[in-house]
Amino acid sequence: MDAPLDYYISFDNVKVGELQAQAILEAAPTGKYAYVGGADSDNNAHLFREGAMNVLQPEIDAGNIELVFDQFTDGWSPEVAETNMKNLLKTTDVDAVVASNDGTAGGVINALGETILPVSGQDAERDALQRIIDGTQTMTVYKSLESIASTSAEVAIDLANGQSIETTQSINNNQIDVPAILLDPIAVDASNLEKTVISDGHIAKEDLNFN
Repeated sequence: MDAPLDYYISFDNVKVGELQAQAILEAAPTGKYAYVGGADSDNNAHLFREGAMNVLQPEIDAGNIELVFDQFTDGWSPEVAETNMKNLLKTTDVDAVVASNDGTAGGVINALGETILPVSGQDAERDALQRIIDGTQTMTVYKSLESIASTSAEVAIDLANGQSIETTQSINNNQIDVPAILLDPIAVDASNLEKTVISDGHIAKEDLNFN
């Protein structure tokens, strides 16, 4: 933010939030929802929430779901997320949780204890993938490191060779509209885990317990 960048390469973080909310809405079409955001200081956290609300707000307006918790999480801390969820559960029933990443999802799931609810995540961390296999986390969002690294390298080489760069859109960073290339994130759940993160080599199958 607030920098004279020439290009920005990232994943579509609004789409990430949309994928999270869509997956949880499919699992729990009605009920009381908690939104566990990332760090308020992180612009990405705001983009994730924007995407989630693109999906959730129409359902809120229709009266299908009630948003009973909507807070950012200091430092993306799993411990803070766990404390916040424990405090919420003392006074409020919750039917589903849209958590912004796998760390906050882990905190939420710890707070839930033996209760299993639809919970989203992001980053395709090993622990989250294991929770998906075990049935305690509904989904995560996979953002391929190979994809973003190779795209960045290709753009760098093209720039060095004086070639023009084709971008898909622009992102305003409070200073300028930065030409952007936004890659597609992938929703991962139990049905496609092996075909995505394992097939891509993001994690080895032997690092997970499929018992």
